[in-house]
Amino acid sequence: MTRDLVTELVCTRISHDLAGNIGAVANAAELLEEGDLDFLDDIKAILKHSSQTLAARMKFFRMAFGLDNANLENTDIVMKTAQDYLSCLGNKDYPVELRFEVNTPGKYRKALQMLMIMADLLIRGGQLRIFETAGGLAAEIAENVKIAADKVEKIRLFSEGNMPSPDAGLAPLYALAENGQRLKLNNEGGFLRLTAE
Repeated sequence: MTRDLVTELVCTRISHDLAGNIGAVANAAELLEEGDLDFLDDIKAILKHSSQTLAARMKFFRMAFGLDNANLENTDIVMKTAQDYLSCLGNKDYPVELRFEVNTPGKYRKALQMLMIMADLLIRGGQLRIFETAGGLAAEIAENVKIAADKVEKIRLFSEGNMPSPDAGLAPLYALAENGQRLKLNNEGGFLRLTAE
């Protein structure tokens, strides 16, 4: 897969993940223009939620895919950015708990990309752990949580060298591989684990 195609897929994925909240902001703005104050509280709630989600996702995407910047040297900022991103995914009744155990700034970008890959698998929340290994990084989730089996299979095929059709949903996976990471997905000790070395 070429760098240009990976870039296109990343851009498509980011656009997809921002579109819904941008549309919600636009709809709320239209309601304000119409001047129907009966819905003012609802409009405020939509604007607050959508703007917070957009801010969290944009900051995360910039760290995970953008140019290097000083914030990638700050562990606390990286961890907060990761947690804020996870908090705006899915149903708030099923949160994703993060254990971020990466202390090497040079690995933060890859760690965020792995976080994104594994978070995409969770349907009803769960615990996500990102940690350093002797050869690189690993991300794991418990096997007993509800996960998207079709996405797991795509990642497994990719890690075994069977390139699926280009899929923007797998953009962070392609980005990792394009940067020379050897990826492996396996089941160990009750966990589904993705390693990148």
